[in-house]
Amino acid sequence: MLVAFCIFALLAAVAPAAAQSVAELAALQEPERTQRLIEGAKKEGGLTLYTSFSTTDLGAFVGPFEKRYGIKVTHWRSSSENVLQRAVNEARAGRYEVDAFETNGPELEALHREQILQAVESPHFAGLVPNAVRPHREWATTRFNLFVAAYNTNLVKKEELPKTWADLAHPRWKGRLGIEAYDHDWFAGVVGGLGEAQGLKLFREIVAANGMSVRKGHTLLSNLVVSGEVPLALTVYYYRPVQLKGKGAPIDWFALQPVVARPNGVAVARRAPRPHAALLFYDFMLGDAQEIMVKRDFIPSSARVLEALKDVPKFTLIDPKVVLDDGEKWVKLYEEIIVKQAR
Repeated sequence: MLVAFCIFALLAAVAPAAAQSVAELAALQEPERTQRLIEGAKKEGGLTLYTSFSTTDLGAFVGPFEKRYGIKVTHWRSSSENVLQRAVNEARAGRYEVDAFETNGPELEALHREQILQAVESPHFAGLVPNAVRPHREWATTRFNLFVAAYNTNLVKKEELPKTWADLAHPRWKGRLGIEAYDHDWFAGVVGGLGEAQGLKLFREIVAANGMSVRKGHTLLSNLVVSGEVPLALTVYYYRPVQLKGKGAPIDWFALQPVVARPNGVAVARRAPRPHAALLFYDFMLGDAQEIMVKRDFIPSSARVLEALKDVPKFTLIDPKVVLDDGEKWVKLYEEIIVKQAR
């Protein structure tokens, strides 16, 4: 009994020091920051990343990081919802295995509310677009998942593309429209931009007149546009049709205002067992990785890099806080108006 008590007391004494160490490292600035993080990361030997990056894209970022710093990244990849669930379950069980996160903004904001993330002061913040860093500093935007519409170029002529959301109620789109099953945050952003009452009425009219094929997964939806099963999809991520078109697939994209984007970000775990490596990866994603974003057809959060992209439409950000606080309302409306009426 005495031994068990002593071990418990020792762990309780060590835990705050470890947490403070992560906080102190996260506040480091240049000229010492990068060198100290590199030296510490090499001693730690690697890092564990939880991410919702697609498998094909993940390697484009992890590979250059490992090559540059000699730090091995062990990753666990799943949906953003599963990343959140695993992190919360582990934290509540007192298991601290993860060092860093890269996933959707709403899930990162939920992790902030669960007190799982560490506030960071990165020298890269100054180069990011406005609102890329949350006021609490516990996660920062690395890229924007820009929602656009995509169409099969063999089945839909460019001149018949809709110019407004209201045009989608035209009879020519009957049985030709598709949408992703869980895009209630996109729905909130677009409907809010149109005016809530008007927007809800409009989408009810579109679905009633022409139906809607509801599919799970943005990658799947993009692939169904290529195959022709869904001639026109309303909610795909910008980068996917750009990538597929570049490979010769019969797909292209267009945007209907208001265009909305979901932020994706990076964060460091408050109880990261390898904090030097976690912070080094964090800075990499906000710095050097921004150029890689462009090569992968992502929309970067770097103001300088984003400015050079001429074909990106004007967009507004989906506020993760609104998604969390009003999420139940928009999930219900999306289910009622889109999903349950789909055919």
